[in-house]
Amino acid sequence: MIRPMTDRLVTDRLVRSRPADAPGGMLPRRVAAVGLVALLAACGSSTPAPPPTLPPLGRAPDYVIGPNDTLRIDVYRMPELSAALPVRPDGRLSLPLVPDIEAAGKTSTELAKDIEERLKAYVRDPTVSVMVTSFSGMPGRQVRIVGEAAQPLTIPYVEGMTVLDVVIRAGGLTRYASGNRAEIVRRENPDAPPQVIRVRLNDLIRDGDISQDVQMRPGDTLIIPQGWF
Repeated sequence: MIRPMTDRLVTDRLVRSRPADAPGGMLPRRVAAVGLVALLAACGSSTPAPPPTLPPLGRAPDYVIGPNDTLRIDVYRMPELSAALPVRPDGRLSLPLVPDIEAAGKTSTELAKDIEERLKAYVRDPTVSVMVTSFSGMPGRQVRIVGEAAQPLTIPYVEGMTVLDVVIRAGGLTRYASGNRAEIVRRENPDAPPQVIRVRLNDLIRDGDISQDVQMRPGDTLIIPQGWF
């Protein structure tokens, strides 16, 4: 009679001292574990957003030959008709069998076709190639930099050119330049009044203010004044 009572007391103690991770206490932990696994799975399955796609660059227009450009003109298998020569200030040039042909205002391909047409009177099926080896460009397609630039000059306009490109080509500013008072003089057409665009070159060059890196246009003139002392 004593042994059953002892067993019952032991059983009651075991029930009361059941640890928290017994079946009844595991439910909250299981729910939390399932939620954590679902969260990790969602994070792992999500793919990073693709990088933004940039618009494709448009094709730059073909270069137009101008006065004082230097050309290399080759006639296939006829070196005696080939030549390297400058375009005259009047926009023309002369070749053997092709005297006084207009070159300025044309692309290399257009000029090559014109020379081929002129040569057909003397040569059967001529093939001509034209390469520009030194660039000046048409006057309306040039950019000028004057004033307190290290090397004031005129350069052919290049698609996408900015004022920083022009300053670099000119070798930078002189020590006397007032860069923050620089101006770009622009004419939309020969009869239009000039448009003046102020540019703070010191802020652009020394402080890296990219907002001052203005896009240039064909025919623009960059004027850099002298500072006051």
